[in-house]
Amino acid sequence: MRRLNREWKGHDEATDVLSFALRPPEGGVTGDVYICPAVARGQARLHQVPFGDEIARLVVHGTLHVLGYDHPEGRGRTRSAMWRRQERYLKALA
Repeated sequence: MRRLNREWKGHDEATDVLSFALRPPEGGVTGDVYICPAVARGQARLHQVPFGDEIARLVVHGTLHVLGYDHPEGRGRTRSAMWRRQERYLKALA
């Protein structure tokens, strides 16, 4: 995951999730979402949430990125429209 993050995003560190939107010539949106279980496990411990809940959050988060949603870095991230949408979807899945 560190290698992917370095090659595609320019960040030389492991990350929890990477998303790549693919726009096929015939239209529509597809994409790839990569999740790093080791980083997700550490985040689950840090935030004191079950590992499965963290994985679900990353799947939804990555999928939203594939669909074109984005968020700012830093403190505004968890107050962004994308983050609120993510949390609504997770609540609906619970």
